[in-house]
Amino acid sequence: MEYNEFITHVQSLAQSNSREEAERATRATLATIKERLPQDEAQAVAAELPLELGQPLQATEGESNASFSMQEFISRVSQKENIEPTTTVIHVRAVFAVLQNAINPEKFAKFHHYFDHGYEELFTTSPNSEIPAL
Repeated sequence: MEYNEFITHVQSLAQSNSREEAERATRATLATIKERLPQDEAQAVAAELPLELGQPLQATEGESNASFSMQEFISRVSQKENIEPTTTVIHVRAVFAVLQNAINPEKFAKFHHYFDHGYEELFTTSPNSEIPAL
């Protein structure tokens, strides 16, 4: 999946007002995913994404493989986006849904494994179910 397609899908699923909002949501979510995953796993996901999307997952600053709750995950993304947490949840769900369709299913299953049961509400869409063809 190419960068523009990824962002367009995030914007559509999140019902974002602008492309810039979808880009901010995507960058903030990916940067927070990087804080949650082991470095090698974040790099494996990044390798399957366009360069512009892979960069936040490959950044060297910040914690890696930190264990924190879904609420903390949402809080971190919310702070990065500088928006309300309720809107952040919608954005994160959209990014996760597009990510699920952008990377190979085995890699996504491994990625999903790093998020405990408390995160399930962020993984509510099934593969290909809500992402329309462009």
